[in-house]
Amino acid sequence: MMRAGGLLKLAVLVSILFLAVFLAFELLESRVNFNLGKVLARYAPAETVPTRPPHHKCGLSKSCPEDHFVFKITSGAASVVGPKMCFQDNVLMSGVKNNVGRGINIALINGKTGELIRTDSFDMWSGDVNQLIKFLKEIEDGSIVMMATFDDPATKLNDEARNLIDGFGGLRDNWVFVGGKGIKTKSPFEQHIKNNAETNKYEGWPEVLEMEGCIPIKHQ
Repeated sequence: MMRAGGLLKLAVLVSILFLAVFLAFELLESRVNFNLGKVLARYAPAETVPTRPPHHKCGLSKSCPEDHFVFKITSGAASVVGPKMCFQDNVLMSGVKNNVGRGINIALINGKTGELIRTDSFDMWSGDVNQLIKFLKEIEDGSIVMMATFDDPATKLNDEARNLIDGFGGLRDNWVFVGGKGIKTKSPFEQHIKNNAETNKYEGWPEVLEMEGCIPIKHQ
């Protein structure tokens, strides 16, 4: 009985010893892994957080000075996609807004406050050119005038209308323009592609024109 009890005690002691050794190795391994992780983290390159590109009004490539208005204007694409006018990050006219039409599209803006005054479109294929002439004559000095063509902008234009829209092109030309009523010099914001069967991008129509820029705020 004494011998059996001694063997049992020995077995218990051996088991305890093995358990202690096992726990010691586990603890040592965890500490080594922890320290190794800290070392690797210290020398690992910092994660780069992807940054969004800066947003500029109307999607311009760069911001305008504080004392300037922002605009972007796109002519119509053939007779399918209408023009689009953006001013101070607000879309004034577009096919989505359903306020553009065949011919000449015009948006008038207050040159001091930047507030939209009026938008309209004038059909130069089957419409009345006198409505366009009346509209242009009623524009007040100091107004910012944005114009963009769509489809056919010139069939019904007469000399009076052409003189009011200085430098306008011919039938199915693509043209975008931003100017002001009463300015003394020619507007720097004008692009024009003449209709030419040899160079047209679309069948019967020139390619789309896109123009962006900064307009000084009128203080007086």
